[in-house]
Amino acid sequence: MFDSPALYPRPLVSVLHDALADTPVVCLTGPRQSGKSTLVRAMMPERPYFSLDHGPYLSAAKADPVGFVAALPREVTIDEIQRAPELLPAIKLSVDVDRRPGRFVLTGSANLLLLPTVTESLAGRMETARLMPLSEAEKERRPGLFLADLLADAVTPALRAGGRLPDPNDLARRLVAGGYPEPLVRSPVRARQWHRQYVQSIVDRDVLDVGRVREANGVARLLQLLAVRNGELLNTARLSRELGLHRGTVRKYIAVLERLYLVRRLPPWHRNVGKRLVRTPKIHVVDSGLAATLAGLGPSDWIEKRDRMGHLLESFVTRQLATLAGWTDPDLRFWHFRDKDGREVDLVMTLGARTWGIEVKATSTPGRSAGPGMAHLATLCGKDFAGGILLYNGRDILPLSDERMLAVPLSELWER
Repeated sequence: MFDSPALYPRPLVSVLHDALADTPVVCLTGPRQSGKSTLVRAMMPERPYFSLDHGPYLSAAKADPVGFVAALPREVTIDEIQRAPELLPAIKLSVDVDRRPGRFVLTGSANLLLLPTVTESLAGRMETARLMPLSEAEKERRPGLFLADLLADAVTPALRAGGRLPDPNDLARRLVAGGYPEPLVRSPVRARQWHRQYVQSIVDRDVLDVGRVREANGVARLLQLLAVRNGELLNTARLSRELGLHRGTVRKYIAVLERLYLVRRLPPWHRNVGKRLVRTPKIHVVDSGLAATLAGLGPSDWIEKRDRMGHLLESFVTRQLATLAGWTDPDLRFWHFRDKDGREVDLVMTLGARTWGIEVKATSTPGRSAGPGMAHLATLCGKDFAGGILLYNGRDILPLSDERMLAVPLSELWER
């Protein structure tokens, strides 16, 4: 963590410190404007820093990758590495000569492992960490221990008599604000303008770097449509019709958006015994604030557009937990569950064979059951079912009718 009040605490710092202690190349990836450059420069203010957004550096890196790397200091940070993936083979050669830990820190606004131009593997030489937009716990300057406590079976019933009930408007404002640091200090109108300009800058600068795309504006159109369809099952045929694009083109554009950490495909959870399970992934826009702007949603839509705000809330929770996992346990995996009888669970989390179900409700009164989908998931998992959580907009942690399940306030994601 940092002492400077200008910086939000980023718990991922501990992950980076561990990697720098024993790995020659450490790569910090995540969407543009999530705080990667700020983080690495604050961690290592004396370390030489070169950004490939700077034209002369980019030209030199592409023209002579080996010469560019050879001319660098022995310990260096290279920002926006996805702009010159040609450097990766040269970095590998350099590391094979000198494997001291922490030599290269790379940052990238794209997932290097998914780039079609990356053919060189740095396996055994590089560790990757992912910095996403601020979680609500980071915004509140809290340690974000909910996920760690859940894994340790430390989330238990608790009545908070006398405490205030959560304000639904506060939750709606959190959804619409999102987690990019820059718009958080702006008015709502200016924040929406920032989100729109952000998408345009990515179209202008990054889309062609990470995918063989003829029409970059088509990627932006798809992102806007996915924001409207946020949290739904991915239907490429319908997207193809609505955009007037070939299905193969839609799939390619979705892959580009994934590489840029703008959308996340949530795969279906299944076991071989679940023969009637739906095998289609869900699609989530990663940042709820960006999704809200592109879909034209505001806090005042909490009641009138409850279904769409409910999907936005589901995406919001998915991203909160995935971000917490970045510094809690990188082996956690996230899924959704749905069978052909319509039984579903919003989010499934696995660690090895252990499996948790997570349902998300906007209501302030959770009821006594987590629903038929959770019960069916528990049956399919058998002894591997580690518990069910019903996240709701309330105050108390309450036991449900199944002793393995709890109703937990959404605020535990950022207040615990």
